[in-house]
Amino acid sequence: MVIFDEEKQKERLRALRGREEEELAQTLAAHHGIPYLDLSVHPINIDALRVLKEDAARDAEMAVFNATDKNIDVAVLSPKNDKAKAVIEELKQKGYVPEIYMVSHASLKKVWDRYKDLSYSFETQTGALDISNEEILEMTKKVATLPDIKKMIEEVLELKRTYRISRILEIILAGALSLKASDVHFEPEEEKIRLRYRLDGVLTDVLFFDKETYELLLSRVKLISELKLNIKERAQDGRFSIKLAETEIEVRTSLLPGPYGESVVLRVLNPETIGVEFEKLGIHPRLLDILNKEVRKPNGMILTTGPTGSGKTTTLYAFLKKIYTPEIKVVTIENPIEYHLEGIVQTQTDSALGYTFAEGLRSALRQDPDVIMVGEIRDGETAAVAVNAALTGHLVLSTLHTNNAAGSFPRLLDLGVNPKVVSSALNVSIAQRLVRVLCGECRKEKILEGKDKEVIERVLSGVGDTSYLEGVQKEKVWAPAGCPKCGFLGYKGRIGVFEVILIDSDIEKAVIENPSERDIRAAAEKQKLLTLAQDGVLKVLNGVTSLEELQRVVNIE
Repeated sequence: MVIFDEEKQKERLRALRGREEEELAQTLAAHHGIPYLDLSVHPINIDALRVLKEDAARDAEMAVFNATDKNIDVAVLSPKNDKAKAVIEELKQKGYVPEIYMVSHASLKKVWDRYKDLSYSFETQTGALDISNEEILEMTKKVATLPDIKKMIEEVLELKRTYRISRILEIILAGALSLKASDVHFEPEEEKIRLRYRLDGVLTDVLFFDKETYELLLSRVKLISELKLNIKERAQDGRFSIKLAETEIEVRTSLLPGPYGESVVLRVLNPETIGVEFEKLGIHPRLLDILNKEVRKPNGMILTTGPTGSGKTTTLYAFLKKIYTPEIKVVTIENPIEYHLEGIVQTQTDSALGYTFAEGLRSALRQDPDVIMVGEIRDGETAAVAVNAALTGHLVLSTLHTNNAAGSFPRLLDLGVNPKVVSSALNVSIAQRLVRVLCGECRKEKILEGKDKEVIERVLSGVGDTSYLEGVQKEKVWAPAGCPKCGFLGYKGRIGVFEVILIDSDIEKAVIENPSERDIRAAAEKQKLLTLAQDGVLKVLNGVTSLEELQRVVNIE
């Protein structure tokens, strides 16, 4: 009995047709005097596909399957195809030198199918991760919300191809840029890996994925960050950059070993999020007038204080943009350089090479600057050089890690600065925090009552100058709701909450007596300027932010 295997017969028929198609292509190639190629047995250079977009390749029935510099190998179905001829001519005008091969339709389809393997990025010789402008812009349109990012990553996770790891990383980075995340966190847990974004200062879960994928993703991150793959029990720091149109976005990589594997934080230094205008920082109009005068003084020191991520550097950049003119020389010493300013000399410290903030500051002083910005004062040597610069005719802008404006005075004394010169060198101490701004489309109104009302009334009772309270309503506040415009978070963007202490005779006397923060605050009361809590409460009553959000970053009890 003969058993007819229909599936096997169809397979034989397909193979026969395939051989016939290849033989026909070979015959036609000989007729046209063009070399024939069977791409089913020929390697394809994936990066060569970048030379010609998929739509154009399919439309002209052709493909670029190999490229070495400007020399490219081009597969065509027919050399007489007008569209193919036009594309080849266009490639020649761009400087490419094409070698033409005739192929079958099956061969072309094989190349076209590889477009989905094409990563959006490629590594440059300097180790940067370049993401093409068109692709990243296209992706950022698709990842407008956290659910979009989660869905795209989950779709790629289902694929079994090795290229998916690069694609996952690109989706994560594109999502971070689209949502303006400041950090991307990969956190290994016992059974899975948690992915989180820091959005407007708050960590937000994106999704969980498996450990096998994470190991591959971790290797990819290490490679592009130029870190050692075999070191897993020691912390490592690296960097890579994303080139997007004319903007280069630096990404700082931090690896920390833990019980379930290495956790990774990618800090995204996007210049667009740093370049805020002076008037849009959120400074109260009356305080803005005071700071406008202070930043235009020819010498002295302006300090911004606050914890990491409170927007200190953004404020200093806004000051620099406000005061810069071609008539003055401005030098900055930073780590990292987060925002490039035209006409300003910027230098980046490197502790591994011994180029510290103090060394950079000393070098900057030899450049005859009018204004110097020091990224951070963290040791006695930098503090001493900065204070000396402020006393010798330079305007110095810098940051300190203290909790409030009063804390900068004892902090400078702790760093060894002579108390007699602190008040002469320092013009103003600023403290700041960042609060999330309520989404104007969906915020909801609440009657101010109960404990919330008591807290707000207690804070406002300490306002020394009641003119700050003129026209301020005290009956209602607003709360977050969530809508498509804000990605269902209820907040969109951040704004500063500020307090300032100016140098006057009372502060000068207090500083000489080795003061505490409480002593400085008491001495500053006569200035009748708003505290962090008071400035924040006014923003709550004006509907800028919510009371819960203010309480998250400022102690107002």
